[in-house]
Amino acid sequence: MKIAFHTLGCKVNQYETEAMVKLFREAGHEIVGEREFADVYVINTCTVTAVADKKSRQYIRRMKKVNPDSIVAVTGCYAQIRPEEVAGISGVDIVTGINEKSTLPQYVEDLIRAKAGQDPEESTGEPSVHVRDWKDLNSYEDTGLVTSAETRTRAYIKIQEGCNRFCSYCVIPYARGAIRSRDLNEIVREAEQLIEAGYKELVLTGINTALYGMEERPAAGQIPPEEQAAPYGVERVIAALDALPGNFRIRLSSLEPAVVNADYVRRLLKYGKLVHHLHLSAQSGSDRILKAMNRPYDRSGYLQIVDAVRSFDPYYGISTDIIVGFPGEKEADFEQSLSLVSICDFCRTHVFRYSRRPKTLAASMKEQVSPQVKARRSDLLQEAGEKARASFCMKNLGQERLVLIEEYLEDPGMLTGYTDNYIRVYMKCPPEGPEKMLNTFRQVKLNEVYRDGCKGLIL
Repeated sequence: MKIAFHTLGCKVNQYETEAMVKLFREAGHEIVGEREFADVYVINTCTVTAVADKKSRQYIRRMKKVNPDSIVAVTGCYAQIRPEEVAGISGVDIVTGINEKSTLPQYVEDLIRAKAGQDPEESTGEPSVHVRDWKDLNSYEDTGLVTSAETRTRAYIKIQEGCNRFCSYCVIPYARGAIRSRDLNEIVREAEQLIEAGYKELVLTGINTALYGMEERPAAGQIPPEEQAAPYGVERVIAALDALPGNFRIRLSSLEPAVVNADYVRRLLKYGKLVHHLHLSAQSGSDRILKAMNRPYDRSGYLQIVDAVRSFDPYYGISTDIIVGFPGEKEADFEQSLSLVSICDFCRTHVFRYSRRPKTLAASMKEQVSPQVKARRSDLLQEAGEKARASFCMKNLGQERLVLIEEYLEDPGMLTGYTDNYIRVYMKCPPEGPEKMLNTFRQVKLNEVYRDGCKGLIL
């Protein structure tokens, strides 16, 4: 049968879709594009904002229109948080939670047999729902080794699941459950196969990658002195992958200042294959709002991490997330977020308008900010983010950085790829053509701010 997928949301969802693709292929099914006629459509949903919920519903309905007789299976965070709501959407046949992705092919095949009359007792006409309570999501679901990705150059490796931070705005702990870490040997095996397959950048991802292994780590006072210097947390993964042979680099999808501090980040700087870029979610530049968000750090602690990496490399790339319009956010608080963007020269600033999420503390807070104020602040912060990106690019002009060349763009007729510090670079294609350049590392001199990055000269 033909199976089509649509993925919404984060890098973890992208990885998990690749895992499901692999499982369906192993079961003998054909994978087709999401716009193609298919027998089964799988929608991997997101619920981080109300907009994400809306998009999930839109895609569920859209897929059914392509083939009204198809089976529609919905999985992911929206399905986990609101299974009854998803099951109530016309056309939905199967709803699975976070820890049921590995058994989705079986659920689909069971439904096909039921519809064919082979198991008439199972064919009720109602959607089948397979969702565990979030408190029962306490074991890492093994979906096997994922050794392919949509791109030819970059592959994600999921290392961790769940979060226990319970930030007051965030529904993800209820969608993903407790912290659980993937076996290190499995991570290394997957990395080895990806490197052998030719991938040049391995991106470590998870719901909160900084929490890797932390569910088993004793309190600081219980760790013997001789073990305190040993790698722990996500450093264990980086150390293991850094030791692997091959011409590749490692990127962290994100690190949480709610988990790590400047001293821990300094520990990571010694690994040569780890790129000079961190995604470090600030969420706000205001100490008052950070406290209300239940973020266990302040502006000063965040800036200490920025100072640590920029002391190591003045051109170190830092990207971030910032929420505008959190309940009670005043203009003075918002100005603190604006100034943080300017001070840090973020290479990317992802701006989100606060969205009430079920089960979260912030949803019931007083002083909810109006949509109009959120929109204005979002526009201003995005503008500040663009200025910071341009400033970061300007500071990098004249620098020679290692670029992984990823694709050739017919318009404007240039090769493009990313530096280790996460600047997108556009380069003139050499006479030998693009094919010999793709998926290779090249030393490039940055010489002009251009589009969303820089123009560069291949050396």
